[in-house]
Amino acid sequence: MQRNRFLYLSIFSSVLVILYMFFQWKIIDIITVFLMFPVLLLVFGFFIFITVLAIITLFKNKDWKPIVIQVITILLLLIVPFNQIILDIDFKINKSEREQIVKMVENGELKPNISHDSSLLHLPKKYAHLSSGGGEIVVEKSGDAYNILFFTYRGILDNFSGFVYTPNDQKSFKNAFDGDFKEIDKREKNWYFVGSY
Repeated sequence: MQRNRFLYLSIFSSVLVILYMFFQWKIIDIITVFLMFPVLLLVFGFFIFITVLAIITLFKNKDWKPIVIQVITILLLLIVPFNQIILDIDFKINKSEREQIVKMVENGELKPNISHDSSLLHLPKKYAHLSSGGGEIVVEKSGDAYNILFFTYRGILDNFSGFVYTPNDQKSFKNAFDGDFKEIDKREKNWYFVGSY
């Protein structure tokens, strides 16, 4: 009975870590980056604690199942590109709605509407899920068209990432959005993923 309980704890700790990896950006969006440390401590602390117990159990009781589960989880953490998977899913699922917003901005239906920043646009409630950190996008004029940034992570100061729509399909936005882009990755025609940190 005790062995089964420990096996279930091992499975639970591994599932918890994998779920955290898949949903970390949503969690950050909900509780902010400042409160992430206790969550990280709880999730990974529990996982490490169970891993140590699994090693002890292996030598003490010759029960190898819990440690195998923990090792498989560690290998998954090292091999699986969780961030890339989440970004791909986000981009594909929300692309058509983001393109609707782009058309609304280009047609003048949506304009920057935040008094303290002339480039910020608070999206209508229906579209707020398209940009993390409060449902705001950054709109910057580029000639006769607009570069538009949809946040996937809205950090502090110039620490952010997101999907950029650019009408020219070129990296003309490299110095836009007050960011120091360390990552610019083309997704599709007119669409890039950017990271500034």
